[in-house]
Amino acid sequence: MLKNFVEELRWRGMIHDMTPETEAYMNSHRTAGYVGIDPTADSLHIGHLVGVMMLKHLQMCGHKPIALVGGATGMIGDPSGKSQERNLLTEETLRQNENGLKKQLAKFLDFDETKPNAALLVNNYDWMKNFSFLDFIRDIGKHITVNYMMAKDSVKKRIAAESKTGMSFTEFSYQLVQGYDFLHLFQHQDCHLQMGGSDQWGNITTGTELIRRKLGNDKEAFALTCPLITKADGSKFGKTESGNVWLDPEKTSPYAFYQFWLNVSDEDAEKYIKIFTLLSLDEIQTLVAEHKESPHLRLLQKTLAQDITTRVHSEEDYLTALAATDLLFGKGTTEMLKKLNEKTLLDIFSGVPQSEITREEFLSGIGILDFLGSKTGIFSSNGEARRMLKENGVSINKEKINESYQLSENDLLNNQYVLVQKGKKNYFLVRVLS
Repeated sequence: MLKNFVEELRWRGMIHDMTPETEAYMNSHRTAGYVGIDPTADSLHIGHLVGVMMLKHLQMCGHKPIALVGGATGMIGDPSGKSQERNLLTEETLRQNENGLKKQLAKFLDFDETKPNAALLVNNYDWMKNFSFLDFIRDIGKHITVNYMMAKDSVKKRIAAESKTGMSFTEFSYQLVQGYDFLHLFQHQDCHLQMGGSDQWGNITTGTELIRRKLGNDKEAFALTCPLITKADGSKFGKTESGNVWLDPEKTSPYAFYQFWLNVSDEDAEKYIKIFTLLSLDEIQTLVAEHKESPHLRLLQKTLAQDITTRVHSEEDYLTALAATDLLFGKGTTEMLKKLNEKTLLDIFSGVPQSEITREEFLSGIGILDFLGSKTGIFSSNGEARRMLKENGVSINKEKINESYQLSENDLLNNQYVLVQKGKKNYFLVRVLS
């Protein structure tokens, strides 16, 4: 039984444009649909998640999702939304990136081959690598006119832009290569739908046009795009001061990932919870109503952050991120602090003052007053440190200490950090250098 895929995307605010009859076809035919993914890194970032969620809903509605890694197109570079050509990749790098992407996609899509609508990962390099230039321009190029290609917004904007680099023939040919991808999947995977961001509309419809011109007007091929996701303040979604928010925990820690979603605005949370979770319309409406009654509790943000952090990473990583958040706001324990890996520790306390001391000094029997005062500058003087210690206002790694405290290797987090807390909210991170 097929569910209405287009309606599912519609109420979630995930449709920008689509070709006529798309909904009717999808409701009456079990088919495949695909999204292209840029393979220029070995990890997805959250900007990719809209396309991934479109594939997820496609599969849940009974259709077959295909994730196309653009190995060939990644060697060219897509002019859509770009002001200059991208760096070209080697095949070895592309294959490495492809392997990384499949592991992450498997957290969203079911690749179980025993199921009729099992997800599929393909790489367009596999069918483009043996295509000679002459064969391509003879068999594919002749079906699409230069006038048609020049009319695309992505091409017009690049040519009209006052740029010394202009637009190379390589980039100009991008839409033909992407169009051929759709033709290939149409013929070999019974794929009748291509999806992508609204900036991809021109490239996607080149594919539907190529299928009709080469195979006949009776061939049914459809295009569907989602809006480009922005934040309520108009800034770009998925970007932080430190760059992309990645799904790879080595590039973006689960804590930093969780914090990104936890800190979105109320307006964005209401939009994102429809797009990035699988919660039903009734569940979301109930959450929105509860959130509006007590917005200070940030129910939407917490639900969104929990759902997506658990899906991308794990329940354990979510709970660690939750505990790490408590650490920053004074509720955490020494035991929790000692369990954190270095990246998470540095992410949590990235904004606090830091100082350094040599391991030799640290292990030489340094007194706590010298450590807090002259050696690290946490206190302006040893006398100030002494007064605060007497008032029970200093903690080492979340434990209150007094003037008799003796520092040791047991105080080192990840064998090189000491977290000092002055009062309730003032943190200092001391790095012990080898």
